[in-house]
Amino acid sequence: MKPVNQNQNETLTRRKWLGKLSVPAAAVLGVPLLGNEVFAARKEEQPLSSLGQKIFNVKDFGAKGDSTTLDTVAVQTAIDKCAEAKEGIVLIPEGTFIIGTIRLKDYVTLHLSAGGVLKGSPKREDYTAGEGIPTGNGNIVMLYASNARNVSITGTGTIDGNGEAFFTGKGDNTGPNSTGGGYFDRPHLLIFYKCNQLRLEDTFYTKSAYHCFRILQCEQVDINGVVIYNRVNRNNDGFHFNSCKYVHVTNCDVRCQDDACALFGSNQFVTISNSSFSTRWSIFRFGSGDPQNITISNCIIYDTYGCAIKISSGNVRLENFIFSNIVMRNVTGPIGIGFGGSTNAQDKVYMKNLIFSSITAQVVNKPQEHPDIKFSLNIFPGEHYSCITLNALKGHYIENVTFSDIHVQYQGGGSKELAQKQNIPQKSREYFTVWEEEPFGPPAYGFYARNVKNLRLNNIRLEYDEPDARSAMILENVQEAQMGNIALKGGMEAEATIQLKGCSDIIFTSPMLLSSSQAFLKLEESKNIVVDGGLIQKAKKKVVFGKNSSIKDILLRV
Repeated sequence: MKPVNQNQNETLTRRKWLGKLSVPAAAVLGVPLLGNEVFAARKEEQPLSSLGQKIFNVKDFGAKGDSTTLDTVAVQTAIDKCAEAKEGIVLIPEGTFIIGTIRLKDYVTLHLSAGGVLKGSPKREDYTAGEGIPTGNGNIVMLYASNARNVSITGTGTIDGNGEAFFTGKGDNTGPNSTGGGYFDRPHLLIFYKCNQLRLEDTFYTKSAYHCFRILQCEQVDINGVVIYNRVNRNNDGFHFNSCKYVHVTNCDVRCQDDACALFGSNQFVTISNSSFSTRWSIFRFGSGDPQNITISNCIIYDTYGCAIKISSGNVRLENFIFSNIVMRNVTGPIGIGFGGSTNAQDKVYMKNLIFSSITAQVVNKPQEHPDIKFSLNIFPGEHYSCITLNALKGHYIENVTFSDIHVQYQGGGSKELAQKQNIPQKSREYFTVWEEEPFGPPAYGFYARNVKNLRLNNIRLEYDEPDARSAMILENVQEAQMGNIALKGGMEAEATIQLKGCSDIIFTSPMLLSSSQAFLKLEESKNIVVDGGLIQKAKKKVVFGKNSSIKDILLRV
C-alpha cells in the first residue's frame, strides 16, 4: 500500500472526500447526501463518443433547457428518431428541461449528462396516462415505456418530478384501514410495463408526485448505482416491482417516504445487494401472488419506521427467500411476516423456505419523524413496542424458517399489562394489525411466532436497553423447532424468559440467560420439549408449568 504523504499540500474538500466514499457507507456514517450533492460520490462518466453510437441531442430537435420552456415535444421527437434508427443515445445535455409525459421506446438509451435535468411540469394538463399502462394505482406518468425492448436510462444527471406542485396533503388511501377515495390524479415519475432488457444506471431520481418507479411485469431488469431521494409527497415510494422476473438491483441508495422496495405479485429470480435504504414505512415489502427465489444481501437499513422486512400475504405461494448480511439502525419491526391463507379451500397456498442470517438491528419502540418530510405522518397503535413476528392464522403454517447469527438490541419499555396480553387476534394483513388491540404491541419484546413448522434458530442474541416486563420469546403452536446458542436478556417482572404455548418437539441447545429472571421457560399445553446444556442459572426456576403441562413434558439436561 502506498504511504500517505503527510507533507502534501492538497486540501481534502467535502466534495473530494465524498468522492472517495461509497453511498451506503456515507449513509451509515450519517453524512447527509441530499440533492445533487449525492453525485460527488458517483463514478466518472465515460465519454459518449467512445461508445460508437449515434447521439441524438435534444437541443438539436428544438429543446431549450432554460428551466421555463416546455420541452416535451422536442425530447419526444429525439426519442422517436432514435427508435427509428433502432439504436443510439438520446442526450440530455447541461440544462433544465421542463417536460410533461414522455414515452421511451425500443433500442433507446436516454442519457443524462452530469448537469442535465429533466424536470416535470407543474401543470397537470401537461401529463397523460401512459399508453397501454394499467390503471391500478394510477397511470398518469412523466416518463414511461410499454411493451418495449432494450430501454436504458444512464448518466449522472437528474430526473426531478417537481412533486411539490402536486401536493394536496392527501394520499391514495390504499393502506390498512383506509376508506378509499384516494388521490390518484398525479404523475408517477416512471412506469415500465411489460418491458424486456431494462437498464437503469447512475441517475438521480427525486421529488415524484407519486411513486418513483413502477416496474410492472418486466423481465431482465438491471438497476445499478441509482440514487432515489423522494420525500415531498404522500405515497412517495422508491422501487415498486410487480410480477417481474430476472431482476438485479445493486449499489443503490434509496430515501423515500413510503415503501422503499415493494415487491408485489409474482416477482421471481430477484437479487438485491450492496444498497442502503431509509423510509417512514417498509423497505422490503411483499404481498400475495407467487413470489419465489429472491435474495437480499449486504444492505444497510436506517431510520425506517414501518418494519424493515414485511411480508403480508394470503393467497400466496411464497418460497425460497434469503435475507443476509443486513445492518439495521433505528428501525421498528424489524421483521414482520403474516400469512392469512386463502378463503378458497381449493387454492393451494403456502409460505416456506425463509432464511435470515447475519443481521444486526437496533430497534426503537415507536416510529420517529423524519426532519426532511414536511407533513405529518399517522402512527398506528400497533406499531409500538414491536418485535420479530411470524404470524400465520389458524389452519395455516409458515414452514421451514431459519434465523442464524442475529443480534437485535431493542429499546425496551414494555409494561406488565402488555406482557400479560392473551388471545392474540386472528389478523395478518399488516405487521402491526395483529397488535392494534389494547394494550398496544406484542407480549414479547424480542420474538413472537404463531403457527410455524420447522423453525431453526442458531446463534441468536436478543437484548433491551430500558427495563421491559415482557418475555424475550413467545411461541404459540410451533412444531419442530431447533434452538441452538440463543442468548436472551430476561427480567424479574416477566413470568418467564421464554413461553411455549401449544408447542411440541422443540429442543434448546446451549441457551444462555444474560440477566436474572423468574424462570427460563414456561410450558403451557406443550410436550416433547428438551433443554440440553447451557447457562440458565440466573433464573430462579428453570421451568414453570401452566395449563395442561407438567414435568413429564420436558427433558432437562442442565
